[in-house]
Amino acid sequence: MKLILLGPPGAGKGTQAQQLAKNRNLIQLSTGEMLRAAVKAGSEIGLKAKALMDKGELVSDDVVVGIIAERIEKPDCKNGFILDGFPRTLQQAAALDTMLASKGDRMDAVIELKVDYNRLVERIVGRYACANCGEGYHDRFKRPKVRGVCDVCGSTDFTRRADDNAETVTTRMMAYYRETSPLIGYYFCKGNLHAVDGMAPIEEVAVAIADILAKLP
Repeated sequence: MKLILLGPPGAGKGTQAQQLAKNRNLIQLSTGEMLRAAVKAGSEIGLKAKALMDKGELVSDDVVVGIIAERIEKPDCKNGFILDGFPRTLQQAAALDTMLASKGDRMDAVIELKVDYNRLVERIVGRYACANCGEGYHDRFKRPKVRGVCDVCGSTDFTRRADDNAETVTTRMMAYYRETSPLIGYYFCKGNLHAVDGMAPIEEVAVAIADILAKLP
């Protein structure tokens, strides 16, 4: 099974991808991690990526798609994979489809996590984590049982991401709607787009996605 999760920053794509990977024995593929691994391995496509990175240039779409093509041939991807953070543009989506078609393959499903903008900003701005174990919390929705003490490890040290503020979130949302939201129409026309309520509790979102996947041919 080959999946893409779509949605703006904070929609919960990473959380759902982790659960899907665990429950369905899929590999969660991050383009950043794949790039670093290809460069480290010194593969032909990895060397191309390194040459661009060494010059301070962005890695081109064809190189990224080449790295994905190389990665999904590895044995651990035999049951399928979930793409995390790719594609982000129509050009990338088209290049990905062309690459898969060359292998006689295609994406099985694209899951859109639909969100409410104002509620999403509240979700992102209020989140923080234990600096020791990484357990996540929220000012409103998930406070520690004992104020100022991590439920998991007992640490009293917490941290927030510097970019989890309303201004930065708005900028990231604008970039998503400008560059990535057109993919919703693209995959709708392909016939493999499915939508779930990304603002629902994590467990409900997971059930909704599972229901969609259960009905796939």
